[in-house]
Amino acid sequence: MKLRTNISTRRRAGYSLVECLVYIFVFAILLGGATTAFYFCWDHTRATIFTADEIASALRAGETWRADVRAATGKISIATTADGEVVRIPEAGKEVVYRYADGELRRENSALNNSQLLLLKIKLSEMKTELQGGVTAWRWELELTPRRKETLLPLRFTFAAAQTKP
Repeated sequence: MKLRTNISTRRRAGYSLVECLVYIFVFAILLGGATTAFYFCWDHTRATIFTADEIASALRAGETWRADVRAATGKISIATTADGEVVRIPEAGKEVVYRYADGELRRENSALNNSQLLLLKIKLSEMKTELQGGVTAWRWELELTPRRKETLLPLRFTFAAAQTKP
């Protein structure tokens, strides 16, 4: 009785240890690339969310400022100090003060005797008057500090308002 042994079929019957190590190595490379891509997207998504929140805060602050300028009952004054800019807006029975210093914008209400932080991380804030068609208008130029170094588009805003009761 003669037993047949085919060596080639025995070698084909399974995977060798080297093949398993190669597959594990390829899987590790793919998993590492996928993890890197995931965290890259995660980081940029968080930056987008923070930027959207900063834009919304700037728009709310701008609308508050516009409402205060429209409600002014006297002459609005601007004073530039060593710390920053101070804008005083007299209203009926109170005075609203906007203070820009150290990259922060605060709104103070004399009637309530409180200070409210409107914006953080401001790169530039400038409030000024300009004459438009015989009407004294107010313009606020605002630029926020970008969160990321590679930001190509600066966050700049311009708000305009005119007093209804000069």
